[in-house]
Amino acid sequence: MNKLQRTFMLAAISLITAHTPSHADDRNASYTPSQEIIQAQKEFSDARFGIFIHWGIYSMFAQGEWYLHNANLDRNEYAKAAAGFYPADFNAAEWVSAIKQSGARYICFTSRHHDSFSMWHTAQSPYNIVDATPYKKDILKELAEECHKQGIKLHLYYSHLDWTRDEYPWGRTGHGTGRDSTKTDWPAYYDFMNRQITELLTGYGKIGAIWFDGWWDHDCDSIPFDWELEKQYRMIHDLQPWCLIGNNHHQTPFPGEDIQIFERDLPGENSAGLSGQAISRLPLETCQTMNGMWGYKIADQNYKDSKTLIHYLIRTAGMGANLLLNIGPQPNGQLPAAAVSRLAEMGEWLGTYGETVYGTSSAGITAAEWGTATVKGDRMFLHILQPGVSEILLPAGFDVREAFTYTGRRPVQFQKARNGETLISLEPYAETTDHIIELKIQRNDT
Repeated sequence: MNKLQRTFMLAAISLITAHTPSHADDRNASYTPSQEIIQAQKEFSDARFGIFIHWGIYSMFAQGEWYLHNANLDRNEYAKAAAGFYPADFNAAEWVSAIKQSGARYICFTSRHHDSFSMWHTAQSPYNIVDATPYKKDILKELAEECHKQGIKLHLYYSHLDWTRDEYPWGRTGHGTGRDSTKTDWPAYYDFMNRQITELLTGYGKIGAIWFDGWWDHDCDSIPFDWELEKQYRMIHDLQPWCLIGNNHHQTPFPGEDIQIFERDLPGENSAGLSGQAISRLPLETCQTMNGMWGYKIADQNYKDSKTLIHYLIRTAGMGANLLLNIGPQPNGQLPAAAVSRLAEMGEWLGTYGETVYGTSSAGITAAEWGTATVKGDRMFLHILQPGVSEILLPAGFDVREAFTYTGRRPVQFQKARNGETLISLEPYAETTDHIIELKIQRNDT
């Protein structure tokens, strides 16, 4: 740690201990985002596509990231896997290059998951990639340096809950791992987390966002659990004023949060039972898996095909949201071949049609059977995802001036219909991943 990093660390520790508002004060406090955050929110929304990376010693078991909890493993026996964790084939440059070529604009990496193992050289616990494994290299530092080099933004996932440390107050998960419930010490655990977060924000360059998870572990407490989030959020914004904060709590966003997260569903949908919250005015992001798992599971090779993934990206953009698409690397440090193949296929599509996704907003057409629509200035892109569509009835509110196929720029017939709607008539077209019609429009409400 250099002198500047030590200065940042001391300043952050002072921020942690200087003021401890009551729970009521925290929950009622107002939050006005800074100009740096407002600019970061715009850049985040324009990106539209990111890659989630779930990787830790759980990959050694090849049973997914919840294996410690699901199998009720003793934490000390589970921790022995660290002694064999040697991802010899990890290559940060290859990872970032493959992700960049996919068209993704940012990476969200699991710095510490619920099992408490840290994927960077933290001074707060020896249970980390450098001190506890024979690999002895700081994975996060290598990844951060390569992201900065290749111009990909780096976001960091951080778990609020912990199935290993005694200090963490018991929630509704991780009861079978051998923790001593009599040693719960929230102030100590909260201090531990904030010191770790300070390391992440002072030792790894510019971080685009902190992506929290685990609030839901205490959502059934008889007395509402005070996570002291706003104080933690202020610390983050003080350390890096441009760093966005998101929390996968499945609730309406709390004060201090800069993006809203939806898990396994598009905003407004709740087929997975994890995203029933109302849609806020914050930038939106939905996280989804390529196969069925977040962390590597050897038995799960049921990868969605590239057409399905591209359709999910398009529908997400049509909702005015980002897609954070997950990959679970193998224990040897390689991205699964199926995942790399999907990245390349998505990148090929985005290389041709990316402008209909990047920097767009929702047109408000989100439940159409034929597909969805995105808007950029005076251009609307109708993404026709179902084959054989012969006509589209565009809702009122848009004055269509021109219509043509995105590919080939062939004119498309349209006419005003009832109640200010516009009827778009389509000629037969070859079945494709996404048949795009571009409209020149003027909003009637402007």
